Amino acid sequence: MPKLFIPGPIDVSKETFAAMSQPMIGHRGSEFEALYASLQPGLKELAGTTRPVFLSTSSAWGVMEASLRNLGGKKVLNLCNGAFSDKWFDVSKKIGLDADKIQVEWGQTIDPEAVRAKLSEGGFDLVTLIHNETSTGVMADLEGIAKVVKSFPGVLLIVDSVSSFSAVPIEMDKLGIDVLLAGVQKALALPPGLTVFAVSEDAMARAKETPNRGYYFDFLEFAKNAEANNTPSTPAISLLFGLQQIMENIAAEGVSNRFARHASNNAMIHAWGEKHGFKNFAPEGNQSVSLTCFATPESLDLSAFIKTLKTKHGFVINGGYGKIKGTTFRISNMGNETTETMQELIDAMDDVLG
Repeated sequence: MPKLFIPGPIDVSKETFAAMSQPMIGHRGSEFEALYASLQPGLKELAGTTRPVFLSTSSAWGVMEASLRNLGGKKVLNLCNGAFSDKWFDVSKKIGLDADKIQVEWGQTIDPEAVRAKLSEGGFDLVTLIHNETSTGVMADLEGIAKVVKSFPGVLLIVDSVSSFSAVPIEMDKLGIDVLLAGVQKALALPPGLTVFAVSEDAMARAKETPNRGYYFDFLEFAKNAEANNTPSTPAISLLFGLQQIMENIAAEGVSNRFARHASNNAMIHAWGEKHGFKNFAPEGNQSVSLTCFATPESLDLSAFIKTLKTKHGFVINGGYGKIKGTTFRISNMGNETTETMQELIDAMDDVLG
């Protein structure tokens, strides 16, 4: 099978698949409780929190919608600059919330002062932010935006860190993030189907007062079960075995070393793009560390480039997403990739470009 260098799902190691192949255990016994508990220290470190990290058998969108259902009260402000942040606004409306947005062009970033100006209009009690907009390769000013949101009492902040979690430092508690969530199929290098997320005390208090939360994604159910090292409903046990193996690898490597490796791998792709005159689609200072989105030059037959890279070398990159499909292409450097594996990809791309 070709090796994936797309922005997710990404390549999963043989060691992780082997860990996932362990014999099945019951999810209401001591073995599962030990598995659940073993994951908490590493996940808390990556999230920068002392709060419990919940495990949801769902895609990240399950928890993204759940956050709106658990916390949506007066009015939600969606910060939109790409496919996934734009969709969050659409989901807010679809579930009946009063929603507004700050919309900027894809490939641009959200100005914290624009957030301040919008929140100053009043009436908002919830903000959604994509930390690393996977469709465009733009990484938000998380610290700046969080500081602004936290200056408005009663306004909660939900952050999607799907393609940044474990690739860059995130300080949930320090920044005052109220919900931090991430799917495991990106930088954590697992198959899809699991989301990790943490919820602040303020958000839990809001959820307690929110009617019609349902059951499957009820934050209070997650919290109650977490006290016993368990989940509200049947979990994806095999994925948790895989996550345990990943957490052990991260502990062995060291979190700071992991961040440095992602930055180094990312710099290699940036340098390759500069050598060929490819423009980074994201602005300087807000470029993702886990993937790179390049604008497709008119001189490049992108379809042929991607096809040949796959058939000749067995590597797969992505030809853009949503309305910028074809006019951009994306290359992932997240997860288990090393200097050596990134160089193999670069050599292959150079060969195809001739």
